Amino acid sequence: MENKTSGNGSSAMKPLIPELIETGTGRKSPLWKRLLAQRHLQTMALLGVVWMIIFNYIPMYGLIISFKEYNIVKSIAEAPWVGLEHFREFFDDDELANVIRNTLGISLLKLFIGFPLPIVFALFLNEVRSLRFKKSIQTISYLPHFLSWVVLGGILATWLADVGIINNILLALNLIDKPISYLAEPSYFWTIIITSDIWKELGWSAIIYLAAIAGVSPEMYEAATIDGAGRFQKMWYVTLPAIKSTISILFILAVSGVLNSNFDQILVLRNSLNDSASNVIDYYIYYTGIVSSRFSYSTAVNLIKAVIALILLVIANQVSKKINDTSLF
Repeated sequence: MENKTSGNGSSAMKPLIPELIETGTGRKSPLWKRLLAQRHLQTMALLGVVWMIIFNYIPMYGLIISFKEYNIVKSIAEAPWVGLEHFREFFDDDELANVIRNTLGISLLKLFIGFPLPIVFALFLNEVRSLRFKKSIQTISYLPHFLSWVVLGGILATWLADVGIINNILLALNLIDKPISYLAEPSYFWTIIITSDIWKELGWSAIIYLAAIAGVSPEMYEAATIDGAGRFQKMWYVTLPAIKSTISILFILAVSGVLNSNFDQILVLRNSLNDSASNVIDYYIYYTGIVSSRFSYSTAVNLIKAVIALILLVIANQVSKKINDTSLF
């Protein structure tokens, strides 16, 4: 940090951020001057904007096939208009109730079970005093995140097989009389999905909470100690309120993604035997669009899903704003 001495002997701090440079009248410099001063940062940001336009906004033109009968023989412009036919067909589909049940069942269980666990994990990990032990736990908990669901799916299929390690342990403990084909039983599917998702993402999801906890002022803990607070009281009255805004933002995003059921995980672990419990909306879109080549219909279903997600995002944002004055926008 550099100091400049003015003519009268007083020192003024040199501004480190160009946009804070003010004109002689006390007002901010013109926009073009600030952009020029930030040209390196703006160039970096521009690349991200261009990427988003190319890969996120231009493809949105394809959404119009939701209202057309598109096939790969004709272009999108040549496809005939059918209006809301695909939307009506989806709401009349006999599979709709099962698809919605599976999607909401899995997603809500992940939200109410999987969302609080990383917070609890981060709180307790923060209390570990041994740095070596803490790093070991962090490394072990992070590792599954870096494995794809293709790899983890193969591991789970092996563990849950009739001759897999799970059945062998349960048989050795006399908890079951004969091996169970877990992936062939719809009644076990939701439990497998939720448990494996927590196993894979628990440590990784806790990173952002650990970062937020690291920003809590030590003086607050010292004051709590002077007041006689124990470790659990510090977690409840100091740490949790300090990271409340982080929890709120992540919860808003989690609510908006409640219709997402982790397609990769479902695709790897599902089969024809557990179809009644594994047919979620993401797989339904994939099957009708890619396997059955019903591109317009699957796009219409995906558009419905996106609209509902937007509505959930707005609702969750407004509720969070009213409850704890924290919101995305």
